[in-house]
Order: sequence, then C-alpha cells, then structure tokens
Amino acid sequence: MAIVPDTKDWTWVLDRRCEECGFDASTLPAGEVARLIDENVAVWRPLLTGPDGAMVARRPASDRWSALEYACHVRDVLRLYDERLALMLAEHDPAFPNWDQDAAAVDERYAEQDPATVAGDIEEAGARLAAHFAGVQGDAWARTGTRSDGAHFTIDTFGRYLVHDPIHHVHDVEQGYARLGVDRPPA
Repeated sequence: MAIVPDTKDWTWVLDRRCEECGFDASTLPAGEVARLIDENVAVWRPLLTGPDGAMVARRPASDRWSALEYACHVRDVLRLYDERLALMLAEHDPAFPNWDQDAAAVDERYAEQDPATVAGDIEEAGARLAAHFAGVQGDAWARTGTRSDGAHFTIDTFGRYLVHDPIHHVHDVEQGYARLGVDRPPA
C-alpha cells in the first residue's frame, strides 16, 4: 500500500503544542532554533544504526514510512530549509518553489538508501543549517518568505516551524519501532 500524501496544514504548530510529539514551537525563542537542530541531528544516527539494521527499512504498517524513509525526509527538509533560509536572507519576501515530499520519497527511492550514508547526510545538512540559523541576528529574524501554498513566514516563524518537523519525525520513528517490537536504539 502506498503512503497517503499528507495534506494537512501543519502551520498550526506555531500557535500551540503538538499533541502527538509534545513539542511546543509557540514558546520557542527564535535564538534556540540552531541548538534544537543540533540536538535533533545527534539522535538520527542511533535511530538508523540500532541493534537490528534490517528493521530500519521496515515499515511498521503499509501506510507508514520506515525509520529510513523518515530519515531521508528529514535530510531533505534540512537541505530545503537551508536553501529557503538563504533566499529569505538574500531576497525581499521570496516565493519558495513547490516541493512535493511524497514525490521526493518515491523519486529518490528513500526505502533503498544506505542508512549510514543518510545519517552522515543528516549530520552534514543539520550542521550547515544550524550554523546559518545561528548567524541570523537582530532585524533579520523579521525577514519574510512565502511557501507555494501561500503560507507566509518570517525567519522566526520559519525556524520554529522547521524545528517541529524533525522532532516530530523522531517521535514517528519511535512509534514505528514500538509497533515493530523493537526497542529504540540508545542515543
């Protein structure tokens, strides 16, 4: 069974706590974005190199991504947001090109990628993005950009919205491992 595309508007996470993963972006100071990216990035390698490597690519249900597929998504989100942050810093209110996360999963064959390579890619992309967020100062936090669906962000809201995604996906992977009867690998 194919994954059903996620069509939810997740921008609500800017206003209230996520009941699924518990993260509350609404209370996050913008200056903490870089630190949270770094903390999240450190979790992915253990999630991808657990005691049973074969489980990394196994879906917990036919309509849910595997840990490997979530990790590929997180890697691509980190890369995409780095590009979008650069646009916001360089241009006045840029319009972001559309990105279809579900098509990317199929086109890039997420389920067939090497977990160790993906873990390294997450570390590299996360370090770069965290450094770029750490460099945002003063009035730059108010610079804007618009997603292809019309969602409008400042760098502040953009960063807080971003941080929820990989944190939420760690929760998704942990839930998936639990459904498969696998203990979460130690961080």
